[in-house]
Amino acid sequence: MHKVFIDGREGTTGLRIVERLEGRSDIELMLIDEALRKDPAERKKYLNSCDIAFLCLPDAAAMEAVSMIENKSVRVIDTSTAHRTNPDWVYGFPELKEELAARLPKAKRVAVPGCHASGFNALVAPLVEAGAINSDALITCFSLTGYSGGGKKMIAEYEGDAISEFKSPRIYALAQQHKHLREMAAISGLKNQPVFSPIVDDFYSGMLVSVPFFASQVKGGIEAVKKIYLDKYASSKMVDVSDISAEKVGGMLGSNNLSGRDTMQIFVCGNEERFTVSARFDNLGKGASGAAVQCMNIMLGLDEATGLDI
Repeated sequence: MHKVFIDGREGTTGLRIVERLEGRSDIELMLIDEALRKDPAERKKYLNSCDIAFLCLPDAAAMEAVSMIENKSVRVIDTSTAHRTNPDWVYGFPELKEELAARLPKAKRVAVPGCHASGFNALVAPLVEAGAINSDALITCFSLTGYSGGGKKMIAEYEGDAISEFKSPRIYALAQQHKHLREMAAISGLKNQPVFSPIVDDFYSGMLVSVPFFASQVKGGIEAVKKIYLDKYASSKMVDVSDISAEKVGGMLGSNNLSGRDTMQIFVCGNEERFTVSARFDNLGKGASGAAVQCMNIMLGLDEATGLDI
């Protein structure tokens, strides 16, 4: 049985990881005393006595947790932004690159992708890799997400007796300094960060990330893009391209259709002049907790979908 400690299990991501693990017979969840969960000495004890440590913490706290680990056999899965562009850490999206899939089973340190970045990189990285778009391309992206991604405060705003502002979609990160931008460029292979407009919506969980293109921007146009995705994700359990064309989705794409699920769907919608590529998934599933558990499964030599809703 594998011993697992979740540092920060009281947060949204931590709670979802607990839900995916607590019924498993192959996992022993190490539960720290609630009164001591912020005590450094107690945290250090748990961090050094587990097989897998999930860090569901703010960046500074995640880095502090890593510094506490002296036991070299402990393997870490960090859900924060802190290590996602660190080359010493494995980026936890094995479908994205053969190198990641090869490194993940033996990895000691894994950085779980950001939710918006998961969709963006799933869409853009294969196009850069295939040479369909240049690495110096200037790209825009918009993303619709459930309010759960904002944590407990935002959840309370949307679910409480809030003013009407919290009952409608809102664009945020208006200063173009969203914390995922660095990751989006670095992992996709782009030299320039995209112009990014994230939109928080009045549903709990779900996400739809979209990138628009003029056909002249992409070598081979819309049909070449479809083929790239079909080839890239054909054998994936977690990334589904079976409904890739607009004709199969009825002309509209919902953003919370995969709420509660741990998979991602890829779509290419448009025509020979202009089109949009989109990734649909749960911001708490393939965009966070589901991706973290998928990484853990691979690291432990298990089927990647164990305990997940696919």
